[in-house]
Amino acid sequence: MLIILLGPPGAGKGTQAESIVKNYGLAYVSTGDILRKAVKEETPLGCKARENMNQGQLVPDNLVVEIVRERLMEPDCFKGALLDGFPRTVDQAVFLDQALPDIGTKIDSVLLIEVEEDELIERLTGRRVCSDCGANYHLKFKPPKVRNVCDQCGGDLYQRDDDTLETVKERLDVYKKQTEPLIKFYQEKGLISEVNGNQDINGVYEQIKSILDDL
Repeated sequence: MLIILLGPPGAGKGTQAESIVKNYGLAYVSTGDILRKAVKEETPLGCKARENMNQGQLVPDNLVVEIVRERLMEPDCFKGALLDGFPRTVDQAVFLDQALPDIGTKIDSVLLIEVEEDELIERLTGRRVCSDCGANYHLKFKPPKVRNVCDQCGGDLYQRDDDTLETVKERLDVYKKQTEPLIKFYQEKGLISEVNGNQDINGVYEQIKSILDDL
């Protein structure tokens, strides 16, 4: 089973990925993690990627996909894998389609977690972090007992730069530009399954489970 998990920032992909991987015995494949690992271990592909990164360039799509292909050939992926947020563009999706037959696998489903933009903005801009111990809070969903004070250590809570309203809107705009064509690409292949991400965490997972159980 090879599953792709898509969704905008704040949609809860990470939380749902944990449940999917645990309950279906899938390997968790994050391109950021495997790219850093390949660079650190100085694999041939990792060295090529580092050359681009050292020059301040993006790692080419075909190279990223090749690194993903190598990851999918590792033993823990034999029972299946979950690709979290990858591919991000149509070009990456095309390269991935070309690479998968070589390892005898195919994409079974593309789960798209959809959340209304106003809800995403509220989720992302409401996050706060303790400046001392790093504990996480949310103004609506997990507020501290005392405003702007950490429950655990009494440290000051702050808003990360990437959680400001301006930055959040920029992140959502980038997601729309990159991902909407990708969604259409997979819709035309009949692989997209839409998931209502406006529900609570358990509700979202139950909908995902019903989709995966039917594969």
